[in-house]
Amino acid sequence: MPEQTSTHLTAPAPGQPTGKRKERTGVVVSNKMQKTVVVRVERRAPHPIYGKVMTHHTKFYAHDEEGKARTGDVVRIVETRPLSKLKRWRVVEVISMAHKAKVELAEAGQE
Repeated sequence: MPEQTSTHLTAPAPGQPTGKRKERTGVVVSNKMQKTVVVRVERRAPHPIYGKVMTHHTKFYAHDEEGKARTGDVVRIVETRPLSKLKRWRVVEVISMAHKAKVELAEAGQE
């Protein structure tokens, strides 16, 4: 008689992701809330009939635990469990800082 194998899947180890989460990169347009930023994500897609490439944008409310992101910063956000009525994303990293770039440009102009 052939030996039966179990198709039962075991749970991943604690701290390990259970699946691939969506990631987006966008610009922070508002950081006026506590621990929340609004991120504008742009995507380019052809028009379904005419074929012209158009730019579409979507605003995501993302959780920023440390409060590092400022308006104009480019951030990477990842999908997460619902944190509130609108928040389903979390800020993973600040890719580039807009306010730091302005300071560097101002310092270069003074020299």
